[in-house]
Amino acid sequence: MKKKLHQQYHFRPSAKGLLSWDVLKLIELSKDFPVFEKQVSEIGELKENYWFGFMPGLEPKCEDIIQHAKQIYEADLSYPIILCNQGRIMDGMHRVCKAKLEGRETLLAVQFPEPLEPDNIGKQPDDLYYPKR
Repeated sequence: MKKKLHQQYHFRPSAKGLLSWDVLKLIELSKDFPVFEKQVSEIGELKENYWFGFMPGLEPKCEDIIQHAKQIYEADLSYPIILCNQGRIMDGMHRVCKAKLEGRETLLAVQFPEPLEPDNIGKQPDDLYYPKR
């Protein structure tokens, strides 16, 4: 049985303000892309402040780390991660972390061939739509 996906966004800071992409839309747009094996060792985000670095002053609390640990544990590696045209993660960092923890050398990926305009510019995470679960 497929797990129902919840609304989430991919964030990146920029000179124009915080950029965000609707992850459910990214999944839909990339569903027919060719799937390939991505080397875990090539994923630079593993060495970055990925979840907490996009907003100045945002510091992780233990509860935040626990939530991410739960998502890593539950991550399904049969779904490909989604990369932007430059090869950076847009969806799937929990899967990347799980693959790293399990000692995997590769994981499945798809990649956008061209830059993708953000869904939002300058909106903070609390300003975006998250339906109640």
